[in-house]
Amino acid sequence: MRELILLRHAHAEPAAPGQADADRALSLRGQAEAEAAARWLKSEGLLPARVLCSPARRTRETLARVLEVLGYSDVRYEPRIYDALPGTLMAVLDEHVDVDRVLMVGHNPGFEQTAALLHSGQSGEFRGMPTGGIAVLKIPPEGTLEPGVGTLMRFWWP
Repeated sequence: MRELILLRHAHAEPAAPGQADADRALSLRGQAEAEAAARWLKSEGLLPARVLCSPARRTRETLARVLEVLGYSDVRYEPRIYDALPGTLMAVLDEHVDVDRVLMVGHNPGFEQTAALLHSGQSGEFRGMPTGGIAVLKIPPEGTLEPGVGTLMRFWWP
């Protein structure tokens, strides 16, 4: 089995007038959430072999805080993660079947829906992945990702 770690970006500042959503920075609360997430990942031994990260500022800043604690990883910025629905997120993940443990850093509602869809096969009513939240799923080592093929092993939030 492979492991998929979904990390929702930490809390961000609201957009300033005229500021693009993708340019929102982490708040002080978000910086603390990202550091707490990093410490939890390290304490659980969840060191990723590869990181796939949305290019939005808040996800890049979350990842930077995480990697300060975890150390180097193969990081790839993937524009398709930003504002993605589960189908897109699973298609991106399908391109990385060569990796045993992938950390994906991105956004809701796509992340909470993807976690629910992979685990239970349904995502319609699932809500509850707070900023800085982490879902760890076991997924099949081969084949494309489909609803219900994963097992939610752990769920954590700051």
